[in-house]
Amino acid sequence: MNKTLIIYLFLIMGLVSCQSKTSNTTKSDETQDAPTKTEETADTGSDELRIFDSFEELAPLFQTQSDSLYIVNFWATWCKPCVAELPYFMQLAEEYKDSEIKFLYVSLDFKKQIDTKLKPFIEAGKIKGDVVVITDADFNSWIDKVSPEWTGSIPATLVFDRNKRGFYEQSFEYEELKEVVEAYLKG
Repeated sequence: MNKTLIIYLFLIMGLVSCQSKTSNTTKSDETQDAPTKTEETADTGSDELRIFDSFEELAPLFQTQSDSLYIVNFWATWCKPCVAELPYFMQLAEEYKDSEIKFLYVSLDFKKQIDTKLKPFIEAGKIKGDVVVITDADFNSWIDKVSPEWTGSIPATLVFDRNKRGFYEQSFEYEELKEVVEAYLKG
């Protein structure tokens, strides 16, 4: 019975941690700019990797009064669908590099794996751009603050500007992601 229980728990963890094709969209009113605070940074060879120990430190990154469109992708190196969709985000970031679109990649990698897995992944050029890590393992206390629709599965993407927000708990193909971005750009 113990073996069955352990297998069942691993199966549930796998389903919850890397869901691939469920979509939820949420909209909210305007939010306000707030300064960011980081506890720690780590040099990854190109940009600094900002490490946040609590969601409260990271939360101001999800608030804006600017005209920019923000695309925030929650991912981890251990999540196969997350890693598979990253090139699509990189491709769009390159296509829109001269626009008011900001891409942010929020890693949910385990704190003990930042040096051994995450930094080498970034240094190998697998991800370029603004990468941050949140090491606040009390997910239940903060996932609803990102979106009430979020079950906690990754990959997950938050898209917002000063007027609206959308949340997508799914993995994207390139064309799907581009359609979402273009819909926001059209207003």
